[in-house]
Amino acid sequence: MATSSIDDVTMARRLVFGGNVRRNRQAQGMSQEELAEQAGIDRKTVNRIEQGVHSVRLDNVWLLADALEVDVRDLFKD
Repeated sequence: MATSSIDDVTMARRLVFGGNVRRNRQAQGMSQEELAEQAGIDRKTVNRIEQGVHSVRLDNVWLLADALEVDVRDLFKD
């Protein structure tokens, strides 16, 4: 039962992060492909991050923040 709570918390955190990536991307009028190209990551990875189904590597967090021209902390705001 405790494992389920951890999984729920983890999923919620991924969804917050992914939602923040999506909102920032859309606010700049960027497609997933454009963000992926600017960040140097695969478009499918961007899609999975935005959907919350992919655990983001720390290096990719910085790459996404740089490509979106936002502070890293902005991608974690609830």
